[in-house]
Amino acid sequence: MIQPLIDAFVFVQGWLLDTLAQPILLAFGLGSYVEAAFDGVELFLFGVIQLSVAFLLLRPLEALRPIEVWPDRQPVRVDVLYTVLDRTGVIPLGVFALLAPFFLGLDGWLRFNGFIPPQLEDVFPSLESQPLLAFFLYLVVLDFSEYWRHRLSHILRWWWALHAIHHSQRQMTLWTDSRNHLLDNVIAGIWFALLALLVGVPPGHFLGLIVAVQIIENLSHVNARLSFGRIGEMLLVSPRYHRWHHALDLPPGRQYRHGCNFAILFPVWDKLFGTQYFAQAMPPTGIHADENAVSRTTPSAQHG
Repeated sequence: MIQPLIDAFVFVQGWLLDTLAQPILLAFGLGSYVEAAFDGVELFLFGVIQLSVAFLLLRPLEALRPIEVWPDRQPVRVDVLYTVLDRTGVIPLGVFALLAPFFLGLDGWLRFNGFIPPQLEDVFPSLESQPLLAFFLYLVVLDFSEYWRHRLSHILRWWWALHAIHHSQRQMTLWTDSRNHLLDNVIAGIWFALLALLVGVPPGHFLGLIVAVQIIENLSHVNARLSFGRIGEMLLVSPRYHRWHHALDLPPGRQYRHGCNFAILFPVWDKLFGTQYFAQAMPPTGIHADENAVSRTTPSAQHG
């Protein structure tokens, strides 16, 4: 069942590369980028699949069980544009073009000086025969790092000035995940790629890890009354859990002075580091006007 789908994906990828990407690159004298274009086409196809899944599965869920209903959805349309540009690779490829020379140079320098990034498979040889388990463990390691990146983006004032764009949306939907400042995307790309390099994420896992994170992030922003159940809510970031992260007024308590529920995939990080908040309510989302360019510790945010 799966193999025919994989074969179809590879066929379409090859066709797009030969018919569109390669001729365009050669026409502009960019033949040296043909190999990179293969990965770019793969990213584009994964993005199309993600957009299709989001529109066919998550959008109907928002229509059937909405948390909020808005007569004017113009702000949401802006997020849809962000998402299309992000998922189809326009923004990621731009960031890649900006960062690739640095990371290729860094990787070469490290290897020249005898540092070969260790892989989990080197530490736990049994993972060689268990690729799915290896993938999950890399996901856990990267998610731990993403928790701290996300938390720092709320603590550091200059970073919050960028990240506030993501939180400014009062009409949070599945499309809100890609609503980010370009520089925020660049920083996130550097963070993610640098850690992936240091922990030796295999190239075959890298794109899959990105896709897995993006799918869960789409789901966690969905404007739908969806519960994962008592146990599920503790294992995976749910729409209710993440909505409190986007709440207009954050919970009282000093531990929440910069926000709560920073986890991207696994709530366990919030539990371990004291930033977890559970509640049944579905609060309104967004930020106050005076929080756009300063930390969320602003008194008017009522953080306690």
